[in-house]
Amino acid sequence: MVGKKKEQGGLAQRASGPLSKQVNPVTVGALEQALLRDFPAADAEEWDRTGITVGDPARLVEGVAVALDPTVAAVEEAADRGANVLVTHHPAFLTPPDAFSPASSVAANPGALVWAAVARGVALLSYHTALDVSAQAQRMLPGMLNLSFKSVVVPLASSRRKGYGQLCTVRAADDPLTLGQLAARCTSVFARQPRVWGDFSRELERVVTCTGSAGEVGSAALRAQADCLVCGEVKYHDALALSQAGLAVVELGHDTSELPLTAILAAAVEGAGIPGERITILDQTENWSYPETTRV
Repeated sequence: MVGKKKEQGGLAQRASGPLSKQVNPVTVGALEQALLRDFPAADAEEWDRTGITVGDPARLVEGVAVALDPTVAAVEEAADRGANVLVTHHPAFLTPPDAFSPASSVAANPGALVWAAVARGVALLSYHTALDVSAQAQRMLPGMLNLSFKSVVVPLASSRRKGYGQLCTVRAADDPLTLGQLAARCTSVFARQPRVWGDFSRELERVVTCTGSAGEVGSAALRAQADCLVCGEVKYHDALALSQAGLAVVELGHDTSELPLTAILAAAVEGAGIPGERITILDQTENWSYPETTRV
């Protein structure tokens, strides 16, 4: 009995010791390639940038910060938290900067972000439109708004299962669902008031969701005979024309609609072999706010 207890104690000690938490090293380049398998560059728009824009692919990953937007502040926070990789949805730039010098924002100097990343030793990886069209992103807004996803309204030429805009139906438990109720649901889910075009009493059956800019999804939603488009951002004249054509529009805010994508990126980073305790999602929810309504 004594020997057996010692053996159990030894096993328990080994199970909770350092060997049980040993992590295989992952390079920045290996992380980039793993994420490209989830969000292939071939799926991205031609004008987009996918994968590494700044950094040494051979360097070992020490920690990963995930954010919607690659800003100087995000680089600084990532480095302060011990992360040497910043994975974002939006790319660091589309047109390469002409000059590089320190600044608090790219508004002051277009190369400020790259300068900060190099100075702090933080690699920049982005997965923008490749993430937008992915199967993982397709379920995000429908799931958050309790809608049933049916199909993509603007599919890729290479795959009808990937693309922009998700045609959804209202679930039986919510039938009927009015535009006013859906707008209130958006306010509750995202903690931000959306901008709405349409009759609040209108009952909805078919809803198209879209993160970020609506673009051609609005016209596709009309062709799909949808009742409402929920998007991140839409131009005023486009929203006016769509609403007059019979399509209600709920505009969430570009960043508001896309901030949940950081959870998808974080899950993909963990799936690439980075332990969860080394992954941090940066809070970028307070970039702007509505003023409080004051009754005079």
